[in-house]
Amino acid sequence: MNSRSTLATWLGSLDGSRLARVLEARKDAAWPPEPGSMGELADRLQRPGSVALALPQLALPHLQVAEALAALRAPASRDALAELLGAADDDTTRELEAVLEALADHALVWPDGAEKLCMAELLRQAWDAPLGLDVQLEELLSGTASDELRGMLAALGVKPPSSKSRRLAALVEHHSDPSRVSSVVAKGPAAARKLLEGRAGAGLRPLRFDMFGSPGPDLELGARWALDRGFLIQDRYGQARMPAEVALALRGPGWHAPLQTVPPSVGLAPVTLREVDHEASAAASAFTSGAASVLSACSATAPARLKSGGIGARELARIGKAAQADDAVVRLTLETAYAVGLLARDGDRVAPTEAYDAWAEQEPPEQFAVLLQAWRNLPLTPAQARDEDNKALPALVGAPPCNGCVQARHGLLAAASRLPAGQGARAASDLGPLIAWYRPLADSSLDEPPFATVIREAELLGVLARGALSAIGIHLRTGDTEGLGIECRRLLPSATTTARIGADLTAIVTGTPSARLASLLDSVAERETSATASVWRFSASSVRRALDAGRTPEDIAADLTAVAGPLPQPLSYLIADTARGHGRVRIAPAACVLHSDEPALLAELTAHRKLAKLGLRQVAPTVLISRSPLDTTLAALRAEGYAPVAETAEGTVRIAKARPRRAAAPVPAPRGSKVRGGRIAVAHPAKKAAAVDPSTLATRLLAAPPAAPAPEPLDGGVPFATDTEEIVTAWAKRLPYSDIRQLAHAIDAGQAITVEYVATSGSRTVRTLSHLALDPPYLEAWCHLRDSERVFTLSRIHSVMSIAPE
Repeated sequence: MNSRSTLATWLGSLDGSRLARVLEARKDAAWPPEPGSMGELADRLQRPGSVALALPQLALPHLQVAEALAALRAPASRDALAELLGAADDDTTRELEAVLEALADHALVWPDGAEKLCMAELLRQAWDAPLGLDVQLEELLSGTASDELRGMLAALGVKPPSSKSRRLAALVEHHSDPSRVSSVVAKGPAAARKLLEGRAGAGLRPLRFDMFGSPGPDLELGARWALDRGFLIQDRYGQARMPAEVALALRGPGWHAPLQTVPPSVGLAPVTLREVDHEASAAASAFTSGAASVLSACSATAPARLKSGGIGARELARIGKAAQADDAVVRLTLETAYAVGLLARDGDRVAPTEAYDAWAEQEPPEQFAVLLQAWRNLPLTPAQARDEDNKALPALVGAPPCNGCVQARHGLLAAASRLPAGQGARAASDLGPLIAWYRPLADSSLDEPPFATVIREAELLGVLARGALSAIGIHLRTGDTEGLGIECRRLLPSATTTARIGADLTAIVTGTPSARLASLLDSVAERETSATASVWRFSASSVRRALDAGRTPEDIAADLTAVAGPLPQPLSYLIADTARGHGRVRIAPAACVLHSDEPALLAELTAHRKLAKLGLRQVAPTVLISRSPLDTTLAALRAEGYAPVAETAEGTVRIAKARPRRAAAPVPAPRGSKVRGGRIAVAHPAKKAAAVDPSTLATRLLAAPPAAPAPEPLDGGVPFATDTEEIVTAWAKRLPYSDIRQLAHAIDAGQAITVEYVATSGSRTVRTLSHLALDPPYLEAWCHLRDSERVFTLSRIHSVMSIAPE
């Protein structure tokens, strides 16, 4: 029976409550449940996308048991699985049963009717070499000739049977006995023992010979001895592979597959609910205030985008300075606000939307809840400020979604929720190994210690406080939107509508200022801090900014009095003194200036109806300004019978004198020409094109047969040559088909390749890559530029160049 049939049979045998548990665990594939047969449900549960979504939700022991079952080539018995995992005592056996039960709840592993354990085919394919083991000996020998099998048996001291099938069975039987394999290897040459034991312990890492076919006579003694006895099998690609039976035998009877059913320990410290609430409230209030300041700064001056996309480090620093917020808060606010539609791209800038105006009028608890829910499923780690090359990362760059980042966040919530009641992690960084246990597929590649960035984000948001999960975090983990709103309103105070203004020219607002109060203070003062208490400072320049915006000193004083009561005398004096000097010098736009010693003449010009188009305005009895350029004004006045003269920039009269026309300098003779008799003789003169009648040319063009290029797979033509080409095409959107073929060939053939790569910071580099491993949407490779193993995003590969020589 295939996996679909056994899964359908098992689902049909479940009672209602157990089936409901399976459906609840796999909502992505089977929820809401539709009427239909168990076979249809089994098909939905084994879809590639459904299994891919279920895998990241598994904890470390679930993946370890699934990998061991994949190594046994399921279906396999429970006893064989327990033996491989070393589950001998009762406690370990119970823990193994609990893990198998959890895998069954996800419909990834299930029992069949013959006391065997089956698993989803796509789950088994998640490992190329589960436990570092290659395929079974029988599969490796499927294409081996009968004479070769006879030679292997003879070298082992086994009498070869007469037929090929019996010879294959005899060799499989011999290698399936670990004691026999160990005994033969122990008696072999030292070089062979060292080679085989090293290969068995290192996992799947095939030897590669220089030529296809049988290995040459100069092959080292150890490899030749192992090949002759079937301990290594050479495939058609010239690689020597070790059968799984041989590897397990050489690892010894004491070796077992890893199984870590108990999560790593964390240093704990006692903490009360009141302490957690107090710290979470302070952090959430500070973040909400900072987020409001960041978005207000973006509203005042929309940040510019880089040519390569995203908001660069310079703009981020400007926003942080204007909002008095650190880089992590700025990045976190921008990414969450963009995710919920408070920000949007507007040409070469990122500007607030109309939704931001509505958000700014809400109370802080509602504002915070909107951003917090966006953070939970954000497909990136926004506070990550540096890439793998330690270069600054732009914000809002539009990088490919990172499911590992989402799982890191979910793993943190799961790990913190399982800490004992009344206990918190002594150091928040200690939660890193616990996150890795609950979400082994989570991303922490750039963090040291692991998951430091996501833990820092949780602390900034008040999700994690005193090393424990706060009430906000509890509801965020369960996805209880209503409960989350209630906790936000309990922990975050309403917006503050009043300020306290001191004689030192500062305004202090405790809590989160309302949008109206923040706008008022931002217009007449400079923000110095944004936290649980925000501070603004008044100065002559800040008051002058308000006057420049059209405010009067009376309006400024009245608005500040309304929110802070009677103003201190120093502030009143500052407003009055600044207003007294404001506008004493006025600057008017002008394209040119007209002046004369005769005021009556200038008054006449101002009143002249035909000169109204010049935009003349009298600023003094002897001075006019014009909105039209000097030459236009000069021509218009002369056309009306006046006799003006133009002045230079130094104030002298400009002389209008026509210069005689002269021919341009002779053009030097082109390279490759000769001068003969005073004339230039070109060595290869161009032929004059013959005149062609347009009608004749059109007739010839229409009659010509179409010469369309051969259709490519990208245009719906012939199928892709390999599966790798199709996978690369789906992710490397910027590459033409010729580059896709070259890159796919390099991946399949294990060759080096040179690519043009654009990092997330926008920098463009040319890199030579080798040891390519495709892991969509990423490409793992050894980078010769950095001399280390790196991970590259396929969508950021812009071109593929000539293959580097091996």
